[in-house]
Amino acid sequence: MFVSGIVLDSPDARELAAFYQRLLGWRMEQDEPDWVKLAAPSGGAGLSFQTESAYVRPTWPAGPGDQQMMLHLDIEVDDLESAGAHAVAAGATLADFQPQEDVRVYLDPAGHPFCLFVND
Repeated sequence: MFVSGIVLDSPDARELAAFYQRLLGWRMEQDEPDWVKLAAPSGGAGLSFQTESAYVRPTWPAGPGDQQMMLHLDIEVDDLESAGAHAVAAGATLADFQPQEDVRVYLDPAGHPFCLFVND
């Protein structure tokens, strides 16, 4: 067995896929009305996006009774500041809460947190 992909729910699969395509530069492998898959250039696990009509945006950080995130993506970058500027230009929002000095937490357009970090 192997993990062939990661799926993020969203109120609009195509909109969220377009954001991650701008962010990562990955090519679109599959495009259906409620399902989009981006292919990882390395051939590893891709990212898929599924429209979910009952989607509830997660709260970061979650408190008691808040909708919690189900997962987050860790994205290694060469330069934290330039990668952060690129993420914002692609449509991300810098999260108000930043738990670590050497990691930046951003929210994608559907509210999924993702982390940018430099691996020293």
